[in-house]
Amino acid sequence: MNKAIPMTIVLLLFALPFASAQADAYKEAQKVFREAGESGNFFNNAYGYALFPTIGKAGIGVGGAYGKGQVYVGGQITGETSMTQVTLGFQLGGQAYSQIIFFQDKRAYEEFTGGNFEFGAQATAVAITAGASAAATTTGSSAGASGGKHDANTVGNYHKGMAVFTVAKGGLMYEASIGGQKFEFKPK
Repeated sequence: MNKAIPMTIVLLLFALPFASAQADAYKEAQKVFREAGESGNFFNNAYGYALFPTIGKAGIGVGGAYGKGQVYVGGQITGETSMTQVTLGFQLGGQAYSQIIFFQDKRAYEEFTGGNFEFGAQATAVAITAGASAAATTTGSSAGASGGKHDANTVGNYHKGMAVFTVAKGGLMYEASIGGQKFEFKPK
């Protein structure tokens, strides 16, 4: 018997819990956005969406953020996406958040998935919060206390065919900076 076959089976068994955890992260993030007020309504009317279960962000003067996600149309995964962000300005701390970008129509979806897509410094996101002050934009964010992902509430609209929502997962970051988000898409 080939020794590579049992080793492959062992490696697959070790990888299974990680794949399951990854799938659970998407389901949990999707549930938070579905139950967070108006963002939940977007699932019924949007052409598709990009979901990032966790984006990590940190900065001291110069900051950055990174996260991986999946893109959906009609409830089916059409590909994978990644987001990178670089910011300059006053910033200190770190945080993790989830983000969803709804595509109003096929044109917005194709614009996002057509290569390297960027949100400029003027694009904004609705910060889903349940408590004290918190605001998020692609130019930076500032956060105080929040009730967290289980008490989230949203209000938002499409802008140029896209609607962006974020929900804080943890951390604290003080920020007055400028930057933008860049997305890459790989079809399934």
